[in-house]
Amino acid sequence: MISFEVNGKKVEFDVRPDTPLLWVLRETIGLTGTKYGCGMAQCGACTVHVEGEAVRSCITPVSSIAGKRITTIEGIGMTKEGKAIQEAWIADDVPQCGYCQSGQIMAAAALLKRIPKPTDADIDQAMEEILCRCGTYQRIRRAILRAGKMMAKGGKK
Repeated sequence: MISFEVNGKKVEFDVRPDTPLLWVLRETIGLTGTKYGCGMAQCGACTVHVEGEAVRSCITPVSSIAGKRITTIEGIGMTKEGKAIQEAWIADDVPQCGYCQSGQIMAAAALLKRIPKPTDADIDQAMEEILCRCGTYQRIRRAILRAGKMMAKGGKK
């Protein structure tokens, strides 16, 4: 049995230790917001937070997260960074196809937790490995900057 916390709820499963966290989240728990993209940690669509750090769930064996806190796209809005990012994403009309959105939001929220007022260089470094098929990178940058400003103003747009 492997136990951990997902979005504030303790869970326990009898799965193979080498099962990727992505499949436990999607198939066992039913949290399908975290997406399968490439399966090789190259695209970032499967990004979740483990103890607050952005990780690729497609290559993370579930045994490595035993006893840890996991936050998925379904739970990110419970954090101040996640809430600000979600609001900015809507305000800047970031999404198009949706392929990368959960990974982009999770990576952006982790960035804002580390660096509440990121520079363009900070954003480039944090977001460089999250692929966007539609090419909305300028909107993503604008939304991250907006979210940082919103957090500095106490959540007001």
